[in-house]
Amino acid sequence: MLCGAGAAGAALLAAGCGGGGKEPEPADKLKGKEIGKVADVPVGGGRVYADTKIVVTQPSKGTFKAFSAVCTHQGCLANKVAGGTIDCPCHGSKFEIADGSVAHGPASKALQEYPVQVKGDAIVVA
Repeated sequence: MLCGAGAAGAALLAAGCGGGGKEPEPADKLKGKEIGKVADVPVGGGRVYADTKIVVTQPSKGTFKAFSAVCTHQGCLANKVAGGTIDCPCHGSKFEIADGSVAHGPASKALQEYPVQVKGDAIVVA
């Protein structure tokens, strides 16, 4: 009985950490979609948009970058941008705001980047 309970508990734990197999949206599916407003993305930081699973950063004034918020380690969603990195809460992976590259593992692959442009006060997938 304990063996079965242990296996079930391990399966639940793995499912919780794995993030449910989330995959980044293909860029062509998001083309033309407004992600957020320029005023909401601080210089040297960023903002996570959980509804679209995208994080937008502004590494330097007027330069906006967009990346998938789906961590390349196990598919959890990054939940914050702080100290120059995009941070995943599940296992501590961190990604650089300038290019989405891995700053701290366990992730070993960069975040998927989306081309964006500013249209008026909006940030839009190009």
